[in-house]
Amino acid sequence: MRVKLGRLLATPAVLEAVPQEQIMEAVERHASGDWGDVCGSDKGRNNWAAKNEARLQSAYHAKAKDDPEREVKFWIITEADRSATTVLLPSDY
Repeated sequence: MRVKLGRLLATPAVLEAVPQEQIMEAVERHASGDWGDVCGSDKGRNNWAAKNEARLQSAYHAKAKDDPEREVKFWIITEADRSATTVLLPSDY
C-alpha cells in the first residue's frame, strides 16, 4: 500500500525539535502504511482510511535535536482528500 501525501508541511516546532532525516524517515513509513506508535484499533482505522479516502494519523518517536538522550513524539496527519500531509508535535494540534 502506498498513500498519496499531497503537499508536505511541517510546523516550526517539529522542525526545531526533530532532526530532518528522522522526519523524512517517518514520512516514508507513513506513506508506506507503517503507522508507527499507534494502538491496534488506530492501525485498523488507518488501514481502512487508506483505502477509503479518510483522514490518516500516525505517531512516531525520534531523538530530540537538542538532546539525543530525550525522545520527542510527533504526529503525521494526511487529509482525507490527500491534498496535504502535516508533520507536527502533539502540542501543535
